[in-house]
Order: sequence, then C-alpha cells, then structure tokens
Amino acid sequence: MTDIATFNRLPAEAANEMLRACCGATRWVEGMLARRPFVSILVLLSAADDVWRLMGPGDWREAFEHHPRLGDSSGAAAQDKRARTWSSGEQAGMAGAGADERAVLEVANAAYEARFGYICIICATEMGVAEIAMLTEERLRNELEEELPVAAEEQRKITRLRLLKLFHDPEVGSAS
Repeated sequence: MTDIATFNRLPAEAANEMLRACCGATRWVEGMLARRPFVSILVLLSAADDVWRLMGPGDWREAFEHHPRLGDSSGAAAQDKRARTWSSGEQAGMAGAGADERAVLEVANAAYEARFGYICIICATEMGVAEIAMLTEERLRNELEEELPVAAEEQRKITRLRLLKLFHDPEVGSAS
C-alpha cells in the first residue's frame, strides 16, 4: 500500500513499475505518469479511466498479455510479484474447483482464444469457476467487434481494483 503523496514523489521508473502492475499497457502507464502529481485517490482513479478511454485495440491486447488465463497463474508477458499476487487473489474462486470444472474452463478458454486471438479477460473477483466458465461461454457468442470492447471494459475494472489495492483509501473503499 502506498499513499498518493509518496507515489507523486517517486522517480518515474519506480512509479512506472507500480502502475504497470495495475495495467500492462505501455501507453496507459505513460499517460498516467504524464498526469502526475495526483491530489487524491479519486483524481487518480478518474485519470486512470480517462487515459484508458484514449487507448485502442493494440493497447488493450497489450494489457491482456499481462494476465494469466482464467484458472492459470502466469501471463504471456512477465508480471512483477505484486501483479502475480493480485492476479492470484482475483482468481481465488478457482481454489475449490474440481478437475471437471477446470476442464470445462480450459475448453472455454481455448475456444475463446481461437475465436478472438487473445485470452478471455473477466474481472473475476468473488466469482467461482462455474460463473467464470459461463461468462466465457456467453461471450463466445459475440462478434469480434463487440467482444474486444467488452474485454477492454473488464480490463478497466481490473485496473481500477488494482489501483485501489495499491492506494487503499478507506474513504473510497471498493469504488467501481
């Protein structure tokens, strides 16, 4: 946990590392660094959403690469320890999954990747494996031009949750 004032004083390299743990899109991280200093967590969260809205499909896919597949523990791109820990916690609903449930999710993940060319991104906090598999299968019905913005919105939610973890503020709590 870091406070905003400390974050604002960090050298760019250290601040970059912290932001990259929240979202792996290079342009998003650069956009956030350019907006420093932040006066509050609410201003930072608003900036995070604003910068994300400026991103496009290539940026979204770059961010997706920093996540593990649903049910896995490592993404295509390297993650730091903080991001790995958050990812594990975000998928805590997988912990009690049996082999059959995991197999259903693996099939859904493979079908999703084959159809869309990137991993399925779901803000899976507090979801069980059955719900995650059902959402993945539902999203398989989308056309590519429909699905990519859906996945991008899920990434935005994940980024926001991670920022709240990084800059926990009891006044904000789990704002969405």
